[in-house]
Amino acid sequence: MKRLVLLLAGLLLVPAAAAAGVPERPPETIPCPASAGRGTRCVSGQDANGAWYVAAVPPNWNRRLIVHAHGGPRTGAPEAADPLEDLDRFSVMVRHGYAWIGSTYRRGGYGVRMAAEDADNSRKVFWSLYGRPDRTLLHGQSWGGNVAAKASELYAGDADTGWNYDGVLITNGVVSGGTRAYGFRADLRAVYQYYCGNHPAPDEPAYPLWEGLPLDSRMTRAELRRRIETCTGVDRPAARRTPEQAARLRDILAVTGVAEAQLVSHMNWATFLFQDLVQRRLGGRNPFDNSATVYSGSADDAALNAGVARFMADPEGVARLAEDADLTGRIVRPTVTLHALHDPTVSFGAEAVYAATVAAAGRSAWLVQVATDEAEHSKLSDAGYMTALDALEGWIDRGVRPDPAGFQARCEALWSSQGPCLFVTP
Repeated sequence: MKRLVLLLAGLLLVPAAAAAGVPERPPETIPCPASAGRGTRCVSGQDANGAWYVAAVPPNWNRRLIVHAHGGPRTGAPEAADPLEDLDRFSVMVRHGYAWIGSTYRRGGYGVRMAAEDADNSRKVFWSLYGRPDRTLLHGQSWGGNVAAKASELYAGDADTGWNYDGVLITNGVVSGGTRAYGFRADLRAVYQYYCGNHPAPDEPAYPLWEGLPLDSRMTRAELRRRIETCTGVDRPAARRTPEQAARLRDILAVTGVAEAQLVSHMNWATFLFQDLVQRRLGGRNPFDNSATVYSGSADDAALNAGVARFMADPEGVARLAEDADLTGRIVRPTVTLHALHDPTVSFGAEAVYAATVAAAGRSAWLVQVATDEAEHSKLSDAGYMTALDALEGWIDRGVRPDPAGFQARCEALWSSQGPCLFVTP
């Protein structure tokens, strides 16, 4: 086990920018997004590991801080302006008095423990610049939910030495952990290739689909989209698809459960993210397995199951991914998860996995999970965000775990001016 942890440190946690000698860049004042509100002050800088951060402090600062862990993972090199998109998306928190800091991670690509460390480093940056706030809350969105949940397990602190975080908010989070979160995309690659046979194309060198792409491939996202469109007609109105395209698209979506509007984005993840995850972070070891999967929902399930590409997971690949990205459930601070019931990118089913993980660790008293009747992933109603944040604050203040059944009434009473209140019981 010790050897495995050391190998993981080498593959997943190396601070690449720090190793390259990137100097820490002191914060500089920058324009805030207009959505952050008049009078808000923003600064940008780069930490010693190479992660870029943006901090925002509103004029009505309530002495609370939101530490944000962004989604993705983004596979390109981090850029200074990247956190501004996240600040804009969650600016309702800043407009209501919360300071905010979000960072890129030190490099593009996969690595949950690395990203968790970088998120916590941004907390340290804010504390060093503005002093310790009265309360610090950790927020993770999408893959950043996995990052925030991991950071909560690793960096929450303790009662003896002091708490770094007072509470955790996770929105549409990948809280099922790394080994459970991406299997459906491996299935998508296999099913897509069965029907389309163009990724890789017949005149290209063959490679295992779970690799995503060969490391030396020059394929672009535009080229991948062209291939998907050629096979399925997904980018054109249904009436303009050929019968063959319509049949292939219907079967791919029916078997995998992927929504038509999300097909290209999921194929991007199953291509470019898999290339990074498998080949750069797991040393070429396969964490995916469809050897016993029975696919159903197509026009001819027997032919599909007989002809689809099969692959078996490498146990060490699974172990490495689990060590980096799976969760223990050992949470120690009040944690609220908010998830769209019809999230097309991260299935709401991830919440049941997280609940079971937390329960197995004996920590269910620290977890409240709520759902909204929405079909979006990257941006939910601002009223929902503020209701969840308000409930988390009340939990911390009074020590009473909020009842999920009361979130809709709380939203309608306090936050309906910020958008629709859409809380539901799953």
